[in-house]
Amino acid sequence: MSIVNDFKQFAMRGNIVDMAVGFTVGAAFSTIAKSLVDDVIMPIIGLVIGRADFSNLYILLKPGEKTPPPYLTVTDAHAAGAVTINYGAFVNNVIAFLLVAVAMFLILRLINKFEEQLENHFGEAKTEENTPANKKCPYCLSTIAFRATRCAHCTALLAKPSSSDAV
Repeated sequence: MSIVNDFKQFAMRGNIVDMAVGFTVGAAFSTIAKSLVDDVIMPIIGLVIGRADFSNLYILLKPGEKTPPPYLTVTDAHAAGAVTINYGAFVNNVIAFLLVAVAMFLILRLINKFEEQLENHFGEAKTEENTPANKKCPYCLSTIAFRATRCAHCTALLAKPSSSDAV
């Protein structure tokens, strides 16, 4: 029963809900990025290299038994029972991944700049040279504001920090 209780405690933490929201938004964002790659970027690259549909670039490893080659599309090759390496689809996926990674980097960078501005505006940044902005809750190990007297994640009461607590 200890494992069940541990799992319940783990699942009820606020970070799990945040992670679930992150995965959902990430999946939706990934769909948009995939569409951008497949429907906007790859047709342009396909025109540059002389192929209208980049996702249909493949290497034929074994011809199909139902229909002999040549096959115009990967779908035709698979319908004939052919074995192919679909490097065009792989390149599409790599470009989609890179776009998602760059977009997430830019979004996180923007969020960090926004948080810095909020901290500077509301005075939550370091008040002294030696005083940190954040600390770890001793109970749930979540990152909280250094001057917090209650953890926002586990609601534990914390001792007021003194200037000697700064590391």
